[in-house]
Amino acid sequence: MGKNIELMKNILITGGAGFIGSNLALKLIEKGYNITILDNLSPQIHGNDPERTSPLYNSIKDKVNFIKGTVTSRGDWEKALEGQNVIVHLAAETGTGQSMYCIEKYTEVNIQGTAIMLDILANTNNGTVEKIVIASSRSIYGEGKYKHPELGAVYPTHRNEKEMLDGDFEVKYNGVDVELMATDEESKIHPSSVYGITKQNQEQMIMTVCPTIGIAPVAFRYQNVYGPGQSLSNPYTGILSIFSTQIRNGNGIKIFEDGKETRDFVYIDDVVNATILGIEKEEANGEVFNVGTGVPTDVLTVANTLINSYEIKVPITVTGNFRLGDIRHNFADLSKINSKLGFKPIVYFEEGIKRFSEWVLQQEIQEDKLNDSLEEMKKKGLYK
Repeated sequence: MGKNIELMKNILITGGAGFIGSNLALKLIEKGYNITILDNLSPQIHGNDPERTSPLYNSIKDKVNFIKGTVTSRGDWEKALEGQNVIVHLAAETGTGQSMYCIEKYTEVNIQGTAIMLDILANTNNGTVEKIVIASSRSIYGEGKYKHPELGAVYPTHRNEKEMLDGDFEVKYNGVDVELMATDEESKIHPSSVYGITKQNQEQMIMTVCPTIGIAPVAFRYQNVYGPGQSLSNPYTGILSIFSTQIRNGNGIKIFEDGKETRDFVYIDDVVNATILGIEKEEANGEVFNVGTGVPTDVLTVANTLINSYEIKVPITVTGNFRLGDIRHNFADLSKINSKLGFKPIVYFEEGIKRFSEWVLQQEIQEDKLNDSLEEMKKKGLYK
């Protein structure tokens, strides 16, 4: 691996016009890297006229070598890979709920897209690529790690649908209540959604194939990433966006389950900083890291914090409805990324929400499409 960052100037970011990708690109440009982006400007993320109206795309378009294309096209990959030293592979279909019925699409983009890249690198004399950073996900852990009163650390499987219909949403192991623990990288991998399965597959292909072809792999299992710039119109991802759009439309917030489900919300700047450490540090090579804050925040707290931030009073309804494939809790153990790469999150939830909501208030109010997406899931039998 070339020790000199000068030798690793050319970086390809797939999905680089997206939320994480565009923020990462701007920071890397600031640091003197040459950035190429391969992105298909998906309407679900960028709207129907992205070249004109997507703020994310417009923030990077004149600063990078932009290739409008898709990771499912071998020709687009061949064009994009030429002369690159590092690949940051972010392009993916995202969204747990949607993945449970758009199965072919998620598999084609996430698994097949990654397979094409590796196939090209394994079968052509591409001597320039030294490192691949793959965006993995906390979703691969499924329900994560819990403490059983007698058995110690356990990894519960899917929750029981009948119990959830009866309003009992907490995680159990063999019928016994268990206590949430931070999920470390050695935790069991057992995703509970098609999205999680595809992220596991991506990660394992990269970590398995790259060392055999002389490329250093690095995987980051991102928790729930948020911040200024995330899509406010996509009803399938991002609870903060969904709630913000509902509040600003004066609509009440409908909360799934009992509102006590938790997530580890990690601010975009921290995600970008962690990813750059993975690009630049040799200590990252061959390793898998969690990226989060290490703090669980429940959904009711998220809703109330946003209502206070926007100073728009809307009713909160805890519905008791739930989506199959959703997990109950998860938060990251950050010991490994801290000791190996020196990463510590800087922006915690309170400060991050403040910055996020200030940005949201400067944006146009988007149409609230949540009910349409829930209707779609209900028809498929996935929303109860």
